[in-house]
Amino acid sequence: MKDKDISYLNFKTEERIRRLKAVLEKRQPDLTVVLENINDPHNVSAVIRTCDAVGIMDACFVYYGSQEFPELKERSSASSRKWVGQRHFNSIESCFSELKKEGKKIYTTHLAKDSVSLYDLNLTEPVALVFGNEHSGVSDKAVELADGNFLIPQAGIIQSLNISVAAAVSLYEAFRQRKSAGMYDFNRFSEKEFNLTLEDWLRR
Repeated sequence: MKDKDISYLNFKTEERIRRLKAVLEKRQPDLTVVLENINDPHNVSAVIRTCDAVGIMDACFVYYGSQEFPELKERSSASSRKWVGQRHFNSIESCFSELKKEGKKIYTTHLAKDSVSLYDLNLTEPVALVFGNEHSGVSDKAVELADGNFLIPQAGIIQSLNISVAAAVSLYEAFRQRKSAGMYDFNRFSEKEFNLTLEDWLRR
């Protein structure tokens, strides 16, 4: 290999490290989503892509009963699943228990008398937003164990959105609030956590 080839490779490596550091510095470890029994792999992939776009470190996937985690589509996720961690649970109870240990408030997307507008939630605090099955929505157990319910205000006749669209709208509201609060302006990790994650990303 010629010297100029080595120099080019070194440049590309340094450039990639700089890029990964810049992205990691904006990651939000206290913001996540929970997907409960989502069937369509395109929906799951699209949500993961949005998670990457707004700086989510990892997403939670809950599958139980006859439901199984679908095979993700490379085209839909645009390889973002490589950069967004995945935590899998076989019950909503085990998922919520873990999230509450981390100090996160949990909100389900569920139409009920006590539901509040998405825009009235404080999404700058540690939070997990729960999205349910395409047909049946979030489970009764998820609603029961959550800290609250929210809905996305709409002006149309059909008061529902596709799961991936609902997740995108909700996560970008979190992005807006956190960006306004300056939460993307500084590294949210300890030095040790940052370096370990960077090493992991570089191996990918």
